[in-house]
Amino acid sequence: MSPELTRKKNNIFILLSGIFITNALIAEMIGVKIFSFENTLGFPPAQINILGFIMDFNLTTGVVIWPVVFVTSDLINEYFGKPGVKRISYLTAGLIAYSFIVLFFSMNLSPASWWMDANSTDADGNYFNIDFAFNKIFGQSQRIIIGSLTAFLIGQLVDVYIFQKLRKITGTKKLWLRATGSTLVSQLVDSFVVLFIAFTGIFSISQIIAIGITNYIYKFIVAIALTPLIYAGHYSINKYLGREHAQRISDEASHKSQSFF
Repeated sequence: MSPELTRKKNNIFILLSGIFITNALIAEMIGVKIFSFENTLGFPPAQINILGFIMDFNLTTGVVIWPVVFVTSDLINEYFGKPGVKRISYLTAGLIAYSFIVLFFSMNLSPASWWMDANSTDADGNYFNIDFAFNKIFGQSQRIIIGSLTAFLIGQLVDVYIFQKLRKITGTKKLWLRATGSTLVSQLVDSFVVLFIAFTGIFSISQIIAIGITNYIYKFIVAIALTPLIYAGHYSINKYLGREHAQRISDEASHKSQSFF
C-alpha cells in the first residue's frame, strides 16, 4: 500500500472514530432525560398494549443519536473489520467510564456560594438549587451505568459478528442487508441487556420486556430510515480512496474477521 493510500486510510479511521466516540459520549450524557416521541412530533400518545402494559414512546434522549454510533460502527466494520470495531469499542467504553468517574468527583465538589446565589431562581422567580440540579442531571445510578456499558460492548460484538457473517454470504453486494441487518440484531440485544441489568428487581420481568419492545420498535424504524446514510458514507469513502483501493481494503478487513472475539 502506497504512503498516500495509507494516509487516506488512517484519515478515514480517525474521522469515523471521532464520530463514533463523540456520539457515544454525548448519548450517555444526555441519556438521563426521558422524552415523549409522540409529543415531540405533535402526535397523540401511542397507547400500545404490550403484555398488558399500556405503553407510549417515552424514550431516553440518548436513542436519538445512538443510531449514528451503529451506522459509524458498520462503516468501520466494512473497511477495518472486526479488529477496527473492537479497538474503537473498547476505547470508547473506557472513555465513557472515565467520563462517569470525572462526573462523580465533580458532583462531590463543594459549590461556590456566589454561584449558588447567582443561579438561585428560575425564569419565574421560584427558588432553584442549581447544585442539586447539576447532581440530579449527571448523577446516573451505578446499575444504569454498568448496564449501559455492558450493553454497548455486547451490542458492538454482536454487530461486528453479524455484519461479517452476512458479508460472507452477500460478498460486496447488498450493503444494506449486512449493515441494517447487523444493526437491527445488535440493537435488539442492546435494548434488553441494559434494561435487565438496570431494572431487574425494580420492575417486573414482563414490564421490562414491554419497555424493551417499545424501545426496539423505535430503534427498528430509525435503523431502516438511516440505511441511505450507510450508502452515503460508503460512497464518500470509495470516492476518497478510489473504488479499486476501497474494495481491496474492504476485502482485507473481511478476511481479518474470522472469529467472534
